[in-house]
Amino acid sequence: MKKNKSNLTKNKKIILFVYFFLLVLSYFAYNIDFVKLYQLPSSIYSSFEEVESAKNDNLFGNFVSLDFNKNDVKTGKNGDSESEVIFKLFGFIPIKKVTMKILPEEEVYAGGVPIGLTVYLDGAMVISASSVDVENMKVSQNSYLKNGDVIKKIDGQEINDINDISKVLEKVNNEKTCVEIERNGIIKSFNLPLLKDKDGKVKLGIWVKDDISGIGTLTFVRKSDYGYGALGHPVTNGKSENTLEIKDGKIYNCSLVGINKGRENDPGELKCVFVQRNDIGSIDKNTKFGIFGKLSENASIIDQNLSYKLGGRLSVRPGSAKIISAVSGIREEYDIEIIKANFQSKSSDKSMVFRVKDKRLIALTGGIVQGMSGSPIVQDGKIIGAVTHVFLNDSSKGYGIYTDFMLEQLNELE
Repeated sequence: MKKNKSNLTKNKKIILFVYFFLLVLSYFAYNIDFVKLYQLPSSIYSSFEEVESAKNDNLFGNFVSLDFNKNDVKTGKNGDSESEVIFKLFGFIPIKKVTMKILPEEEVYAGGVPIGLTVYLDGAMVISASSVDVENMKVSQNSYLKNGDVIKKIDGQEINDINDISKVLEKVNNEKTCVEIERNGIIKSFNLPLLKDKDGKVKLGIWVKDDISGIGTLTFVRKSDYGYGALGHPVTNGKSENTLEIKDGKIYNCSLVGINKGRENDPGELKCVFVQRNDIGSIDKNTKFGIFGKLSENASIIDQNLSYKLGGRLSVRPGSAKIISAVSGIREEYDIEIIKANFQSKSSDKSMVFRVKDKRLIALTGGIVQGMSGSPIVQDGKIIGAVTHVFLNDSSKGYGIYTDFMLEQLNELE
């Protein structure tokens, strides 16, 4: 009997200890944002001011402080000035270190205007899955190639554009030839049967092109060298989200002629026209974070009276913000609300979720539509990101990318 009482008392003590331990653990968990700490990558763009603000706002919890040494500033690759931010538990236990690339003090010109763009591919892209036998007047399904495939080599010879295809095929004497393509970032090879046209010339029998045109929106332009970032997401083949390899490209002035409003299951679009002459800038890079290059110094899309500093992800907070867009015909700010901001341990063009609150923009476009990708997102007087995607089931909601990712891509061009 006494033994049973002793065991019962012991069990009660264990239960009380476990309960107390869980209570303490939940208290610390509530006051430490482990999710944000985990999401934060090892290197970020920020400023001393933003780090101080994050510290004062207890952004990572009441028990986590941020420290750095302002004197410990060095020049990293690409010319960035860098420091180190140390996250400390209870003010003295280091739990994470992050390299801080210091944001430039210089303001940038704000974008928000639509641009026409043409990129020239590194190869020739298949635009029809049909195989056309001109000699026998037959059209059949090509069982090897798909829409969006980029032809890189034929018979071992590199293909830089569509003209190279004819030159290489002129020298092929076999009934088949090896065609190397890139599909969704993967290189594949096929032995394709060859066809002849009515003049006896050897053909692959498929439709191809070596450039892609479209529209997007300019995000920002650097004052010092007119380097720009735009779009916020890659130029793709339209069939997938894979980033196309390009040789180069050009951007052009673009005239807005109409708007198809966004509705449920219809993303809508800006209807713009542009002429592929008198370009206003180069496209030197196509990445998953947008297109990058340099504008002409006299480019008419630059508004020298509209400039902002760039903000890093540490300055982004859920709450009121604005997007800059010229959908009304002039550059204007429209009210949005940032619903969620992820710190992202892995880079992505869906850094934040926002909702359009401005009734003027809702009346004009229904919210976010195709062509608005790249529109600057402004919070607390800084450009902190760019619009990238619209929610298909709700055109008033969209995704945005942090300016950090775009700035890093632009800096790598130097």
